Amino acid sequence: MCLAIPAKVEKIENDMATCRVGESDTYIQVSLMLSEEEIVVGDYIIVHAGFALRKLDPAEAEESLRILRQLSEMAFGDEAQF
Repeated sequence: MCLAIPAKVEKIENDMATCRVGESDTYIQVSLMLSEEEIVVGDYIIVHAGFALRKLDPAEAEESLRILRQLSEMAFGDEAQF
């Protein structure tokens, strides 16, 4: 099973975005080459297998992250944070 996650774009350089995952200190490199929308710093995107699939509304991204946090807490307690 694969899980697509919301991430916030922090930096863009040569069709690659550096994105922050949730509130953690985890950053990922994401290719923007498949996105049909213009993506700018500050946008939330849905990421799967290293590619930005689409831009997300900030409220939708925060809700998704909230749900993922709750699932993580249920499974791992306070160990996992994002």
